[in-house]
Amino acid sequence: MSFMFESLDVYQKAVDFVEQITILTETFPRGYGFLADHLNRASLSIATNLAEGNGRFTKADRRNFFTIARGSAHECVPLLEVARRRSLVDEAQHRALRAELEVMAKMISGLINGIEKRRT
Repeated sequence: MSFMFESLDVYQKAVDFVEQITILTETFPRGYGFLADHLNRASLSIATNLAEGNGRFTKADRRNFFTIARGSAHECVPLLEVARRRSLVDEAQHRALRAELEVMAKMISGLINGIEKRRT
């Protein structure tokens, strides 16, 4: 792997999450394109902001992008809840995806909290 962020467990989890969401939203029926689009964008934002934040030089820039990534993880929660309520995702899959979001949000919080402890 040539980029540092690719070795981050949270980045790998985020990319896996995007793939799961992409597969899930492909099954959404006509009329739910708005929800599929928003869920795909929010999930992709987690991984892309982790990557972009890792490429920044200042602590403030890194913190900003990691905070956006965490916010995107939180953004996925109500989108998945709407999908569950509309029976677009079953209870078990909803619980599993939500659990993955919780893990990623905690890991991203760890990255944010660790920024001040790092030298660069």
